[in-house]
Amino acid sequence: MKHVADPTHPRYRSLLMRAKIEEAVKAGLLADSALIAHGRGEAFDYLLGERTSESAMQATKEAAARLMAAEHPIISFNGNTVALAAEELLKCAAVMGADVEINIFYRTEERMRLLISSVSKTKESLKHEAPDGFSADEWSRMVESVRILGGEPDGLIPGLEGPRANCHSEGILSADVLLVPLEDGDRCEALVAMGAEVIVIDLNPISRSARMASVTVVDELTRFALNLYEEMKKPGKPDDDWNNQAILDAAVNSVTFTEQ
Repeated sequence: MKHVADPTHPRYRSLLMRAKIEEAVKAGLLADSALIAHGRGEAFDYLLGERTSESAMQATKEAAARLMAAEHPIISFNGNTVALAAEELLKCAAVMGADVEINIFYRTEERMRLLISSVSKTKESLKHEAPDGFSADEWSRMVESVRILGGEPDGLIPGLEGPRANCHSEGILSADVLLVPLEDGDRCEALVAMGAEVIVIDLNPISRSARMASVTVVDELTRFALNLYEEMKKPGKPDDDWNNQAILDAAVNSVTFTEQ
């Protein structure tokens, strides 16, 4: 993707992410409020130094361990996730044998149609780009096995009301481990209460989502997705004594107000 900003600009990558959100809004994939949500996260990332901290990497390793050990892992995509990291997270889904479920805050039939179409096109393209360590046929089969759910929900998340409660019985509703990037707090709380292990990606370490999650990765989504894919190649075992509060505390302590 090209952008008018100079590629030598120190924040060029951040500017590209912003442009992706802008284009997705113009294409009808996202509600206008997606720009506000992205800007809020971008502000926190700036305070965190626009880098993956040691504590974020530790949480990413734990996320990889839990997802690879799960019996029925699911990755939940909202609109911003589709716009920013669909390809990277589809690769992760293929490796862990997971399905993805598109579940958005401002749900309309047209927006869901556009999002499902976008992810389906990304999936089709990904089938023909086998990464190192996989044969072309093996990779194609792995990617093809990833189902894209969300179009015809047949279940409800307990404790939620309205369209956000809609989900798939074979997706979010039956997952033992859920990866939910960019989640809103009350839905994260409802998913945890449902009995699932919930892994949240959130640049705000004091948000309700970050505090409610089983594992919180305080990192920018696309950096996380790339790191997660690498960690899935050599996953460890889930930590039975995982201290998520310690991760959040470390993230808060890593905030800097020095010039970047």
